[in-house]
Amino acid sequence: MSARSLRHYEDEGLILPGRIGNGYRDYCRSTIDRVLIIRSLLESGLPVRLIREVLPRLADGAGGGTGAPCAEFVQEVQSYRDRLAARIAELSAQQSALDAYLREARRPDR
Repeated sequence: MSARSLRHYEDEGLILPGRIGNGYRDYCRSTIDRVLIIRSLLESGLPVRLIREVLPRLADGAGGGTGAPCAEFVQEVQSYRDRLAARIAELSAQQSALDAYLREARRPDR
């Protein structure tokens, strides 16, 4: 994990590291665990805005301590996934239109 990423997470309000006497940041085990959760959620494509909203519930053990995500979080993720799928469909349609144009432009009888 780069120092830049850690500072970014701090600036976004995702983590709050402690400070030692000389002003250096101190990352306790719970902060490190939280960073691992953040990284996992970012790698899955979730935006920081959504992570910021749901992270307190995930980190506080919401969901009865079973590790299962709460229904609200699942609904938010599904909504984000649906918006992403719609964007992908839109881009795929644009790509198909461009492919058709290029096929037509390359026809030898033109």
